[in-house]
Order: sequence, then C-alpha cells, then structure tokens
Amino acid sequence: MTSTDPTDQSSDALAAAPGCPAHLGGEALHGGNHVSPLAVPLSGPRFHIEPNLLYSEMRREHGAVAPIVLEGGIPAWLVLGYRELHQVTADSVLFTRDSELWNQWDRIPEDWPLAPLIGRGQPSILYTTGERHRVRAGMITDALESVDSFEIRQHAERLADELIDGFCGEGSADVIARYAMPFPVRVLAKIYGFPDEQGPGLAAAAIDLADGGDLAQAAQVHLAGATAALMAERKAGNGPRDVAAQLVGNTLGFTDEEILHDLIVLVIAGHTLTADWIGNSLRLMLTDERFTMSVAGGRNSVSEAMNEVLWEDTPAQNGVGRWASRDTILGNRRIKAGDMVCLGLAAANKDPQIRPDNSRLTGGNNAFLSFGHGEHRCPVAAQEIAETIARTAIEVLLDRLPDIDLAIPAEELTRRPSPWARGMTALPVSFTPTPPVGPMSG
Repeated sequence: MTSTDPTDQSSDALAAAPGCPAHLGGEALHGGNHVSPLAVPLSGPRFHIEPNLLYSEMRREHGAVAPIVLEGGIPAWLVLGYRELHQVTADSVLFTRDSELWNQWDRIPEDWPLAPLIGRGQPSILYTTGERHRVRAGMITDALESVDSFEIRQHAERLADELIDGFCGEGSADVIARYAMPFPVRVLAKIYGFPDEQGPGLAAAAIDLADGGDLAQAAQVHLAGATAALMAERKAGNGPRDVAAQLVGNTLGFTDEEILHDLIVLVIAGHTLTADWIGNSLRLMLTDERFTMSVAGGRNSVSEAMNEVLWEDTPAQNGVGRWASRDTILGNRRIKAGDMVCLGLAAANKDPQIRPDNSRLTGGNNAFLSFGHGEHRCPVAAQEIAETIARTAIEVLLDRLPDIDLAIPAEELTRRPSPWARGMTALPVSFTPTPPVGPMSG
C-alpha cells in the first residue's frame, strides 16, 4: 500500500488540492469559526437507522474524506476510505493522538457532551504518544495476557447461566436489557477486580460515556469513583492478583491517575463494544435466513455471524480522534495543522475500493478495521478476551433456549442513538419456557 508523502507537496499543490474545503461553497472547513455548508452533521436518525447508506452518500459527495460537524457546530473530518484510514492510523506522528494540538479548543464549552470522549489533558493511554505509549501498551498487554482463557470462559459460562436463569421460565425476554448489556461487565469485573455488585452501575456508566450524550460526564464521575476505590484496595494489598492488582503493582513509572484512566478505558471499551457485539450477532442470527435455519444448531454458525458483524454491523462505528500535526493532504483533502480527523471504521469496512462487489466477508477474513489499526489499535489480548466473552454468551444462550425466535418484526428493531457505537436498544425474543439450571434450581 503506497501513499503520497505530504512533505513532498508544494504549497501551491496544497492550496489547489482538489476537493479541499476552500472549494466547498467558498468556505474553508477550519477558518476561525467557519464550517463548510456541505459538512455533514455527525448526528441524527440516519446514523441510527441505516448508516451504511449515509456513508455511501458521503463517499459519493465528498470522496474518501468528508467534512463533518460535531455537536455544537464543531468542524472535523471523517475518514471513509479503507486505505486512507489505514494511512492515518499507521502514521502516529503526522496524525497524532495528542489532543492538545486541536485548533478548536477555544470553542469547546466545559459541559460539551463529547468532552469525556475526547478530553483535554486526559492522562489515559488513548492520548499517550511515542515511546511512552509503547511502554504503557506493553504494560497493559502483560496484565491482560496474564488472565487465563479457561478462567474467562468459566466465569462467562457461570454468569451466562445465572442471567438466563433469571428469565428462562418466562417464555419471552428482551435479551439486550436482561442479557447482552449486563453480561460483559460482570465477566470483566472478575478479571479486572471490581466487586460483582458494581456490575450494573458500571455497565450503565460505560454505555452513557461511550454514547457521548448528556449523561456522559456523570458516567465519567461514576467510573472514576469505582476505579479509584478498586485501586486503593489493591494498593493496600487486598484482593486477588487480578488485572487491577498487576497494574498498580507494576506501574513502570506511570502515576495513579494514569493507571486509573487506563482501567476506565478497559471497562468502557471492553464492556460496551462486547455487549453490542453480542446483541448485533444475535440480531443477525435471528433475522437473516442464512442463520435462522441453523440457530437451533447453536455453535456451528456463531463464529461466522460474529465475524460478519465486525464487517457489516461493527459496534465501533466511528472513532475519535487524531489530530494533524502539520498541514497535509489526505484523500485529496487539505487537512490543516490541528484539524481533528475522526475514524470512520464502519464506512472503511464497506469501502468499494476494497469490496467492489459488496460481497459479504465471512469465513475468517479478519482484515476489518473494527478493532482499529496501528499502535493505538485494540490490543490483541483485549480482542481475544472480548471474543471469548461474546462467543460464550451467544453459545450458552442458544444451548439453553434452542427454539429462541424474534418476538417482533425485524423492521421494528431500533438502535441506540449514537454515531460512535452501534448497538440495539432492545431485542425481544420468545422461546419455550425452561427451568433454571443454577443454584436457584436446587
């Protein structure tokens, strides 16, 4: 894969780049407070109903990189092209995670709903760069790799049975609210070290923060409080040798505040995206005729459905952010120093340049960008934990409720109103009532 080195571009070439914002209605995307009149708001029902059609329209109108408007009229760019997104995430110097470079900070109010997602001076690994990031990523990877995969599976199976026992005798349930949403964080609580009883509150806070709505800042406070309490326990030597214990015991010079924020990142990403992976995979298996006939067979089609979701219906729709460290050209767009570049993960997965026939990519093709790319991508160990949790959740549900079926027409299903994460608001199902199998049965 090759790309033009922006340092080789003359100033004339930059000024005349085709499709640059100066050519869009006569206004530059970033010129004081001006926003291109053709910029697309990164909000609204179209992102919730059928975002792939919107991404296609944006690509036809703007190309591989489109001007967008964030909440509050804040301008940014959305990378829609697979190759362009690969370029951005592979070059952490030109497109850095250092949010201090953003040229819009003077316009951001303190109560901006997206502040917890982007943040200024935020000390988590998400905004660490260079060698410091590599050391920090290795520390987190070591902590996650220490978790035994059999132990994860064992915790997941026990908790799956416990949750299913709560509704298996009713004959119907919303498996998002009663299963997919509370499930991942309860497994992660065991791995990371949080008490079981904190699971519901952590789950709610993780979703609110990931969606970036009005509840995001309160969610951030809740997560910070729970995480600080956990760290205090582990620093005092209390509790097992879990992920939290390893991070506070092997900080490699990072501060308590930095470790706290890293644990919060692990909770948010680990829970929210895994919960939506479970829900989106179940939706696919219950609504697509390629899977509905084999749902009773359970495990045979789970992996294929999960893989297809990461291509076609990825929980991580769009990501923030990268900031251009200097003027450059990306996808025939003039990107100015300090511009924010958002990652259109879902759009890149559907890029016709790599999928000209729009064929479905399953059967183990893992070239999707759903986990990101480059040094800031989701660690492999975290991906493996998420996959184990999601697969276990789906397999146990299908084993326990083999005749599970969608209880409403597929077209009535709705999504959470977030342009960042894509998940179901509800997934009502019906099934033959069965007795519980856990402690409640004995």
